[in-house]
Amino acid sequence: MRILFIHQNFPGQFKHLAPALAAQGHEIVALCINNPSAPTPGVKVVRHHPQFTAPAPGGDADATALQELRNKMERGASVARALQALQRGGFTPDLIYAHSGWGEAFYVKDVYPAAKLLVYAEYFYQSHGGDSHFDPEFSHPSEGSQRRLHTKNVHLMHALTHADRGLSPTTFQRDRHPAPLRERIEVIHDGIDTQRFAPSAQAYISLRNAGVRLTAQDEVITFAVRELEPYRGYHIFMRALPEILARRPQAHVIIVGGNGASYGAAAPAGTTWRQIFHDEVAARLDHRRVHFVGKLPHATLTQLMQVSTVHTYLTYPFVLSWSLMEAMSVGCLIVASDTAPVREQIRHGENGLLVDFFNPQALADTVVQAIERRAELQPLRDAARAHVAARHDLASICLPAQMALVSRLVGAAA
Repeated sequence: MRILFIHQNFPGQFKHLAPALAAQGHEIVALCINNPSAPTPGVKVVRHHPQFTAPAPGGDADATALQELRNKMERGASVARALQALQRGGFTPDLIYAHSGWGEAFYVKDVYPAAKLLVYAEYFYQSHGGDSHFDPEFSHPSEGSQRRLHTKNVHLMHALTHADRGLSPTTFQRDRHPAPLRERIEVIHDGIDTQRFAPSAQAYISLRNAGVRLTAQDEVITFAVRELEPYRGYHIFMRALPEILARRPQAHVIIVGGNGASYGAAAPAGTTWRQIFHDEVAARLDHRRVHFVGKLPHATLTQLMQVSTVHTYLTYPFVLSWSLMEAMSVGCLIVASDTAPVREQIRHGENGLLVDFFNPQALADTVVQAIERRAELQPLRDAARAHVAARHDLASICLPAQMALVSRLVGAAA
C-alpha cells in the first residue's frame, strides 16, 4: 500500500503507526510544515510552505475568526499544491491519514478523489461543556466570541464530511462532535508504551542547581505540562502551593513546563503566565523547595514520575495530555481535576483522586492527605497502571486497532 500522513508537526499522533506500517513494507510519505526533530524509520518526509496572512491589529471577533479561517484555507491550499507535486512524481496514495485541526485536510480529495481519507478528529468547539468559556477568570462570552467558535469548526466539519472515517483518542473528544459527525468517528487511543512507562524503585532525580537528589523515599510533588498556562490549571496549582508547602515542610515541588501558551491566549505583553501566577504567591513560598525545571527530555520526565509521591494534573475540558496517561502507567498517585476528559480515565478513590478544578483549597487538602496516606493509597497507584495496561497499551491494544482500521479502509491486509 501507499499511505500518506499529513500533520503540521509530523510525526505527532502518528509516531507509532507510521513506522509500524513502514516496517510491514508499505510505502509511507509524510507531509508536514515543520521539520521533524528526528527521522521516522521508513518514512519519506515532504514539507510544504503555506503563506500566512497576519491578522489586522485591533480587529473585532468576526474579523479575527475570518482571518483564522483564511489561514486554514491557505494551509489546505498549500497541502494541495504539495500533493499535486507528488502526483506529478508518480505517487498516488491508497490512504490519506490527516490531522484536520489546522486546515490541512481541506482539499486533499480534490487532488486524490479515489484515495480513502482517514481524519484524526482531535477536538470540536462548542459553547458549553468544553474549554470555551469554562474559566470565567479568562473568558468573557460575547456574541462575537460565539460566532468565532462556530467559524473555528468550519474546517473540522468539512474534513469529516469528506472523510471515509474519523478517529478520536478518547470518548470525550469524539463526543464533542455533533451526532451526525460523531457516528463517523472511531475511538482508539494513541497508545501508551507500558513497558517503557513503568514503576522503578531505583529511579532518582538530581536537581544540580539546587544541590538536591530525590528518590521515591522523599516527598516529591510533581506538576508537568507542555506550557505553564491556565488551560492546564497552572494558576490553580500555584494558588494551592503555599499551603501545601506549609503543611509538608519536607516536600519538594517540581514544576515542568515552558513559558509560552500552547492552547489558550498568551499572557499580557512583556510577561508570562508562569511569572504572573508565581508572583501572586511568591511571598508565601519556600523557594528552596520549589523547582521550575522548564521542559525535560522524555526519559528524564519519566524518571521524575517514577519518584513522584503525588502527581497533580489539572485541565480544562479539553484534549487529554499524554502525560497523564504516562503518569498512570508509571503508577503515580494522581490528584487531578474533576473535569470530563479526566473522569474518563480516573475514578475517584479507585485509581486516583479528583478535585474541583476551581478550588485551590481542595487541591491543597487532597495533595497533603495523599502524602500522609501514601502507603495506604498504594492500591490506587496499582489500579492506575492496571487501567492503562488493560485499555490503552500501545503494543497489545492501540497500535493493532489502528492498523486494523487502516486495513478495513483500504480493503487489504495492513
